[in-house]
Amino acid sequence: MPDAASPRRHAPDPGERPRFPERVRSLLDDLDTASGEAVGGTAALLLESIEADGIVHVAGAGHSLAMVCETFYRAGGLAAVRPIWDPGVFPLDDAVRSTRVERQDGVGRAVAAGAAPAPPDVAVVFSTSGRNPYPVEVAEECAARGVPVVAVTSARASRRAPARADTTLADHAAIVLDTRVPPGDALHPPEAPRTAAVSTILAAYTWARVLAALDDLASERGVELPRWTSANVPGGDEVNAALLERYRHRVPELTGE
Repeated sequence: MPDAASPRRHAPDPGERPRFPERVRSLLDDLDTASGEAVGGTAALLLESIEADGIVHVAGAGHSLAMVCETFYRAGGLAAVRPIWDPGVFPLDDAVRSTRVERQDGVGRAVAAGAAPAPPDVAVVFSTSGRNPYPVEVAEECAARGVPVVAVTSARASRRAPARADTTLADHAAIVLDTRVPPGDALHPPEAPRTAAVSTILAAYTWARVLAALDDLASERGVELPRWTSANVPGGDEVNAALLERYRHRVPELTGE
């Protein structure tokens, strides 16, 4: 028997509305079903690029920049990652501007062109709705340069979002990872969602699944992945110093040079 201090898992009553944790777990299960094959395809695409000494260019705007941070210079993450971003889409110093710039024609295309991705590189673009010009143009420009695009987006959110570009992010993607985020992002309360956004939870889980699948595939093929190690464990600084030396000239954001 559990002791008195142990938390008890609440078993939902059949007639009770699903609680927030159950709804999130349901979405994670839905994501696994919808995107399981695409996760494996993404892992294979990334491994092919890394084996050919390619760079993974990662983009997002607004709160999707949280996912750019999640992929870049992250313990356990790939070192061969370069963030593609324009300061105008960063919301922390001017939130209203970030929305305006994400909807502005030409910004995404210019920032992607400035990064100059080329085969054997890969691009990963995060955007829940995938309907604003910025992520669409980043994907379009990368694809036009022969760089395959992985779109991390939500089909159901995209269908309900206003069309602010002639195409969607998914239209330019070689692989679509469907995060299953509901329209509007908020999940609670279930009868009239107005709070508790889940896009970051679902996108971060998606990326973690990709990294796990990539690790398994690399192990099967005997490939040593260039991965960051936590700087807070013994030997971490030494491992990371070698990776910094390897990628600093191709990923200028690592050192600000």
